[in-house]
Amino acid sequence: MLLAATRPLDAMIKAIGRAARAQDPAGAVAAAIGTHAADPALLAGAALAENPAHYCRHLLHEDAEAGWAVAALVWRPGQMSPVHAHRAWCAVGIHRGVLVESFYAAGEALVPSAVHLRRPGDISAAPADPALIHRLANLGCETAVSIHAYGLRFDRFCTDLNTIHAA
Repeated sequence: MLLAATRPLDAMIKAIGRAARAQDPAGAVAAAIGTHAADPALLAGAALAENPAHYCRHLLHEDAEAGWAVAALVWRPGQMSPVHAHRAWCAVGIHRGVLVESFYAAGEALVPSAVHLRRPGDISAAPADPALIHRLANLGCETAVSIHAYGLRFDRFCTDLNTIHAA
């Protein structure tokens, strides 16, 4: 279900729409998200449901014709994504809370290569690249919310977005 827009959300979606047409959409979209991500009014009034078993995605906007979508992800303490790489460009901004982004180098086995704390307003971006392997996790004590944009329609997020790796 599409969430009701706020003025800050409308402004972010318009900026993402412009950035998604850039030569490097991941970086440009991340910058657009970063300008708005930490604004407390961005998702004001939005009912962002949580799930005790896994993080939840909530569609914020989709441009199916252009082939991109934006979602808010809600992470309860202890929840994390699988270790994965993306088959489409991606851009992430932290709205509330703190997430840990871990990166891995591929070889005979995955090897941790870097870890970054992502706080409100922080961004991360990557092109579609099977070698860019990462995981996001909420290792804190409070619920976190992040904004994710992908160069893929929302109905394909669960099937065509990620290549999952064994942790």
